[in-house]
Amino acid sequence: MNKKLKIAIIGCGRISVCYADSLLKLKDKAELCYAVDIDLAKAKRFAEPFGCNYTDELEDIFDKGIDIAHLCLPHDLHAPIAIRLMEKGIHVLTEKPIALTLQEADEMIKSASKNNVKLGCIFQTRYNDSVQRLKQMYENGEFGKVTAARSYLSWYRPDEYYKGSNWKGTWEHEGGGTLIDQAIHSIDRVRYILGSDVKWIEGSIHNHYHPKLNVEDAAEAAICFENGCIYNLYACNYYGFDSPINIEFCGEKGRFGLIQDVGYTWFGNEYTEYREISKGNTVGRNYWGTTHIMQIEEFYDAVRDDKDITVDGLEGRKTLEMIKGIYLSAMRHERITLPFEDIKITKFKY
Repeated sequence: MNKKLKIAIIGCGRISVCYADSLLKLKDKAELCYAVDIDLAKAKRFAEPFGCNYTDELEDIFDKGIDIAHLCLPHDLHAPIAIRLMEKGIHVLTEKPIALTLQEADEMIKSASKNNVKLGCIFQTRYNDSVQRLKQMYENGEFGKVTAARSYLSWYRPDEYYKGSNWKGTWEHEGGGTLIDQAIHSIDRVRYILGSDVKWIEGSIHNHYHPKLNVEDAAEAAICFENGCIYNLYACNYYGFDSPINIEFCGEKGRFGLIQDVGYTWFGNEYTEYREISKGNTVGRNYWGTTHIMQIEEFYDAVRDDKDITVDGLEGRKTLEMIKGIYLSAMRHERITLPFEDIKITKFKY
């Protein structure tokens, strides 16, 4: 496939600016043909710089030769919209999380296989130079056996953050709070670097600061990987400031980790930092990072050349499984061994 890929974006809200920036920079590989949003004015604004079509009806893009659709939607719409698109032979790259439940994720993965299309899930922070460098060092055995890991996220999401949305901060549409919205990228990076499946999860969630919401604004968990590593997770979104995320791994030969996007290693008293070199997206919120474009370009190349992608449907499911395991453990007040039967949460009793 040497022609330009034909692209549609479904959902033209806040995160869509990363896609507009990426599409402009990847214009030699792909062209935006449709912008879709239930708010037609948003679709029109997104489409204008590209001179492309816009609509408030998903059906309008069917049978138009669209190769790839980007989903930037409320989380509960990921599965049903993705499946409809894949049934039309359209490849799908969705924002995280892949779905609200593991059953939905399974249906998406089955649909991709049945219709011979690619399904990807955005976890752009995997593509940071520092993450790639540390993962390679770990896989080369430079740290020895890693016995422990941790991730600490202390951010701030005031009531105003939720007032402008009819789906943020709800179990029904977002599927949770700080875990599935903010900490999901930290969780994914830990799992990605370790390259191991999870054995069991034990955790709790709390709502300390957002009385108008039922979703969690704080969570903690102990997660045991099959390789024996114990992962200590903490996340909250009432700190007052978006403090740099802290991720660290403890190995037999040394420690390594990330402070936001800056990687570091400790071998005895020797400390080294690994800073970002690649220039990617330069728009949007700082906490979105700059690497959406790297994952998007990889997906375009994979579709064009029929290659594998780094974050496919199964990878998206595995990270979702960790989050849903924490929720289930918190609900049942018990350790959850994988695999488990997932449920759709509508309300949580704290």
